[in-house]
Amino acid sequence: MKKAAKRLSSHARRRNGEEPLILLGGFEPFHGERRNPSLVVARALDGASIGALRVRALQLPVVYGRATRRITEAIEHLRPAAVLGLGQAGGRPVITLERIAVNLADGPQPDNSGRRSIDKPVVRDGPDGYFARLPLREILRALARRRIPAALSLSAGSFICNAVMYAALHHLRERRSVPCGFIHLPYDTYQARRHLREPSMCVDLMVDAIRTTIEVIARHAKPQPYA
Repeated sequence: MKKAAKRLSSHARRRNGEEPLILLGGFEPFHGERRNPSLVVARALDGASIGALRVRALQLPVVYGRATRRITEAIEHLRPAAVLGLGQAGGRPVITLERIAVNLADGPQPDNSGRRSIDKPVVRDGPDGYFARLPLREILRALARRRIPAALSLSAGSFICNAVMYAALHHLRERRSVPCGFIHLPYDTYQARRHLREPSMCVDLMVDAIRTTIEVIARHAKPQPYA
């Protein structure tokens, strides 16, 4: 009953003129890191009005099952007009926009609970994959105009970032007007002290990149996709 009441009140606020939301997910630190740039960026933009969207940040655990439940429950509760997941991809020199999420949970290392998933589906009996529902080329052009290094990436891999992207797209499979996708970020300059041979990027530039991305997404989001 409480969840239903919250959903109704959230929907009522939208009808009363409150800005529609973009749900911006970022992950907790993992694999020995003290921070995760995806969560730093999400928190930096939390509450901001960008285009016609207000940002709602969501912290995601680096734990199979819990992460996918967290994103789908947030979508169900908040009914966002758009969903964007952020993750860390240490070693990548640029911001990468993911094209495809696959129905495979098979990480090379354990998650934060110590569990490793091998050859398991994200969603039992789900389709093999989902394409991102973001205007990826338009986003790339917007980032290029701001001289922010970015590129397309074929897939989000098979670790928990991919699982979250897949779960969100699967949950929204009947709501095709809701833009939904995932972006990987490099190490930030704070982390570079531990990864001297790896590329990194300053947080301010990553925040600018995601703000620019949301500006583009906002032009494609519908104000009441759940009506």
